[in-house]
Amino acid sequence: MKDRKSGTFLLAPAICLVGGLLVLPLAKIVEESFRLFEPGRIGSSETSALTGANYTDLLHPAYLNYFVDTFRFGIICSGLSVALGLPMAHLLVRRCPPKLRNVLLGVLIGGLFLNSLSRVYAIQLTLGPTGLEKLISGFLGISSNGRLYTDLLVSLGLLHSLIPISVITLIGTVQNTDPRLVEAAQSLGASRWRSHLTVTLPLSLPGLLSAFLISLTLCLGAFLVPLVLGKGKVIFLSNLIYSRFSEISNYPSGSAVAVVMVLLSLACVMALMRVARMNVTRARSQP
Repeated sequence: MKDRKSGTFLLAPAICLVGGLLVLPLAKIVEESFRLFEPGRIGSSETSALTGANYTDLLHPAYLNYFVDTFRFGIICSGLSVALGLPMAHLLVRRCPPKLRNVLLGVLIGGLFLNSLSRVYAIQLTLGPTGLEKLISGFLGISSNGRLYTDLLVSLGLLHSLIPISVITLIGTVQNTDPRLVEAAQSLGASRWRSHLTVTLPLSLPGLLSAFLISLTLCLGAFLVPLVLGKGKVIFLSNLIYSRFSEISNYPSGSAVAVVMVLLSLACVMALMRVARMNVTRARSQP
């Protein structure tokens, strides 16, 4: 009993901090999302009537593109970052000598400390009109001013920050995989690719799902990449929220978008966690 009281006492500051800086602001956003917007006013009036119009407005087809773009880029770029990160993590752990591995890890981690705005503008300068825009668009046969090239820029901008995080996340997964299992599969006649697909990949599934969840969370909340590289053609929900709050001061609408975004993100995370638990349970039940 004494240990429980002391533990509660130690947790009290953290609980108060989280409650004050996370729970209360979220509750305020939820409340604001049910308020009626008054044009010419910043935010809503505390005496305004409660309404669900801010949520019904989101059912309009004009809002559909924002949701589709956000989750389309999030799922595709997260999947690509994990698919590219696993071979890179395997190469670092199994193939690179220790000194080279430390250097490459330092490069990956050091890149994450660079200012995100500087990295985004570096991509724009490299792949924009002053860079390789004409070369790449000519090679792919697409217009540099078209939507496809803009989608490519946004995808590369997201992958630039997601791949290092996926690699760092998956390094521990590869290290915990016994390489003798792959060698045993190859000794029984399996090719190198087949042994990795049938042995390494299933054993790495929990780590892959973790890396995908981290990447998806970062993608759904991305702001600078679609703002700078999207050129007004690719707009994420985070950009829409910023526009509602900062440009037109429509706090109720921005709050409604934020609430829906959080709920959809939580639904995706819970679905993936359920898939992960099902796979773990299935693996344990096998003889």
